[in-house]
Amino acid sequence: SADGGRNLSLDSIPMGLPMSDPTAWATAMNNLGMAPMGMTGQPLLPDFDPALGMMTGIPPINPMMPGLGIVPPPIPPDMPAVKEIIHCKSCTLFPPNPHLPPPATRERPPGCKTVFVGGLPENGTEQIIMEVFEQCGEVIAIRKSKKNFCHIRFAEEFMVDKALYLSGYRIRLGSSTDKKDTGRLHVDFAQARDDLYEWECKQRMLAREERHRRRLAEERFRPPSPPPVVHYSDHECSVVAEKLKDDTKFSEAIQTLLTWIERGEVNRRTANNFYSMIQSANSHIRRLINEKAAHEKEMEEAKEKFKLALSGILVQFEQIVAVYHSASKQKAWDHFTKAQRKNISVWCKQAEEIRNIHNDELMGIRREEEMEMSDEEIEDPSEMKETEESVLVSQVEALKEENDSLRWQLDAYRNEVELLKQEQGKASRDEDTTKEQQMKLLQQALQGMQKHLLKVQEEYKKREAELEKVKEDKLKVETLLENLKEQESSTSRVCACSQEKECPVEKTLSNSPVKSEREVLLVGIISTFLHVHPFGASIEYICSYLQRLDSKICTAEVEVLMTRLQNTFRQELSGVGASLEKRWKFCGFDGLKMT
Repeated sequence: SADGGRNLSLDSIPMGLPMSDPTAWATAMNNLGMAPMGMTGQPLLPDFDPALGMMTGIPPINPMMPGLGIVPPPIPPDMPAVKEIIHCKSCTLFPPNPHLPPPATRERPPGCKTVFVGGLPENGTEQIIMEVFEQCGEVIAIRKSKKNFCHIRFAEEFMVDKALYLSGYRIRLGSSTDKKDTGRLHVDFAQARDDLYEWECKQRMLAREERHRRRLAEERFRPPSPPPVVHYSDHECSVVAEKLKDDTKFSEAIQTLLTWIERGEVNRRTANNFYSMIQSANSHIRRLINEKAAHEKEMEEAKEKFKLALSGILVQFEQIVAVYHSASKQKAWDHFTKAQRKNISVWCKQAEEIRNIHNDELMGIRREEEMEMSDEEIEDPSEMKETEESVLVSQVEALKEENDSLRWQLDAYRNEVELLKQEQGKASRDEDTTKEQQMKLLQQALQGMQKHLLKVQEEYKKREAELEKVKEDKLKVETLLENLKEQESSTSRVCACSQEKECPVEKTLSNSPVKSEREVLLVGIISTFLHVHPFGASIEYICSYLQRLDSKICTAEVEVLMTRLQNTFRQELSGVGASLEKRWKFCGFDGLKMT
């Protein structure tokens, strides 16, 4: 052809050409992790292990790797391969500078088996190109251009990676130094229609194989089709008639009978046979009803067992709850620690919740039974005697259930009475000690209540004294304001005008119970706090919250401020005796209406 391209077979390649320096080529191929091959195709190193290279860290390349777009991993950039001089028969290849970056390549096309080789000498021939690149693998075709480049197509994809290794080498033909006999090779991936076509064919083949594999898997998991129904004959009719009388083979026989009737096998000659088979199917209804009745009986027995077991569980729950309640009485409660009391109260709540759930379940079962019984009564209004008997039976059953429930309650009460008797027996044995202990406990309780009352009275007296002081301060302020007003009235008109402008502000400040900006802030913070606590809070709780903001705030100051603002804060007493507690509540919304 005009561009010198032609297809070459393996027979036309001169495989017997000797190499001038086989060691250099073996070293270069070993750096890539490939088994070094000579010009004749024989291994240069017979004991070469592809898993062990001269340089560590370079994975070996498997020459039998299939060409399905899978390529060996590239050489790490931080591990440069030591390239050696390669001597061929007609030319010599000199490695590039190892400190230069690796030559750039384009993105690898899918199924690439063709490479672009640029930078060839002007005097380079196809024989020299074949001599250089046949070491990388089987060359199918070389297409050489007149402008010092060519395209080489290999048999497999992994051979392209071997050819890329030669990118950057300087080539010299023989020992000539002429510019036309030298060049720098640039090897890169090339996009060829043949490669893409072969890759697409392989992908389609793999897709076909995948579809075939999925179809086989679906057919394997598909349920088998039902067996074919035999055609009607007198012999088959007798066989089916016998199967209809057998419970185990009835389903198969009734399906056959249905198919025959739908096919139109019934005629004058076979009508009697079909009538006898239909009669056998009708007699099977009685067997089904009896079977259903047996199952219903089993279900009723299971319900009764479940009810009995559930009622027994409820009795035990009642006993456990009674134990918790008796433990919560003051006689035993005072001897437990705080953690033990907390656990006992939590357990008691859990037991009561579970008991209520089970009790609701039992009552629901009884309600369902009553509804079923009432439905049965409604269903048969014509049969008066049977309904009366059923009513009597239902009443008897209801009375039995009530009797059983009363009996269980009686057992529970008996258990409680026994527990009380045991407690009373223990109490009678230790009457003197228990009485003394009770007296001591009562005396201690009375003493504690008296102390608490004394404390409350003292606090009340303190609060009253503080209120009196506040009232006195208020009177002093009012007198001072009156004196100031008298002095202002004697001043000049200009001063009177200016003072008249400021007078409303002073009046509002003097008349308002809030005297400073700090108290205004305290009122706002306390109002917000009590608005969040709608049931009120004690003065200690409010002061503990305020002292987080300002440690200088004292309880007396806060209490005096709150007592002054009667339309904003209200004090209430809750509890009796030892549990008496004063709580402050926010009543600003009601106070706004009143003012």
